[in-house]
Amino acid sequence: MKVAYDSRPAKCTHGVGRYTRCLLEALRDLEECDVVETHQPRRCDIFHSPWLDGAMPRCPVPMVVTLHDLAPLKHRGQYLRSMLRFKLRYLAVQRATRVIVPTYAVAEQVETVLDVPFERIAVIPEAPAASLYARSAEEVRDARDRFALPERYLVWVGAMQTPEPRKRVAALARTARSMPLVLVGPAAPWAHELPDVILTGAVSDDDLAAIYTGAHALVFPSDDEGFGLPPVEALACGTPVVASDVPALREVLEGRATLGAVDDLDGLIAAAESAERPAPAPPAWTWGDAARATSLVYSEAADETGLCQIARPKHRAPALVKDA
Repeated sequence: MKVAYDSRPAKCTHGVGRYTRCLLEALRDLEECDVVETHQPRRCDIFHSPWLDGAMPRCPVPMVVTLHDLAPLKHRGQYLRSMLRFKLRYLAVQRATRVIVPTYAVAEQVETVLDVPFERIAVIPEAPAASLYARSAEEVRDARDRFALPERYLVWVGAMQTPEPRKRVAALARTARSMPLVLVGPAAPWAHELPDVILTGAVSDDDLAAIYTGAHALVFPSDDEGFGLPPVEALACGTPVVASDVPALREVLEGRATLGAVDDLDGLIAAAESAERPAPAPPAWTWGDAARATSLVYSEAADETGLCQIARPKHRAPALVKDA
């Protein structure tokens, strides 16, 4: 099977870029399909857009779209300038042969908000990159020296190119705490105006793993998420996680993190500062598992007679199994 894979978002520094890169690498290790990096699928059997912006209103072959969340529809006020573009893309998603989502929380939203039948939705979780694992004390010291980090600190990880109120990083920066707060990720000028924080800018995976490993805890205050990669990345590096109690994070982390009320940032900070190691292991799910589950979706998309067979994907993380 020849699959056209839209790899354009691979260079992005946010979660969609990580998803695109990691899944592509894992798909290339499989023998089930021949993956071609292109967003022009005419000579292929399947087209997979791993981001909303690549969804085609009129695709010449069966189309699979990965929908990471429905933030533009749930937070319309933050996307007013681009809402028309989003509406067109969501219409394309509604025409897709299959829609991949990272959690059942998103699947339910896609089913109810976009009116996509559940049998066309496949829940395939994400995973930490292979490069994100607990690093040695020497690597942690080196990262601390190069980024001027203190001995003890809390960490938040994400992109800060544009303000995203749902991520609540500005509110987190203003919350009283006794430990320094380190913000990791590409940052626009507005982020440099946040009070009493340390900005590292964009970092390599090796540096990210060392910063995670050296942190006292990851604090993740988002009031809405589709999956939440930083928490599972932090757990993979042995770092405790404190996060807002929202449906997707509750589903993904399932007892592996301390979850607090969305409106209680003081409580989140207090829990993060009192966190203790060892942190629980991350969910037992890899990008190899995700690639195999995605390959199954490709096969079903190519064979319309399999339309009713994907209500429960064969390959999914035990932590994300939803009761029938």
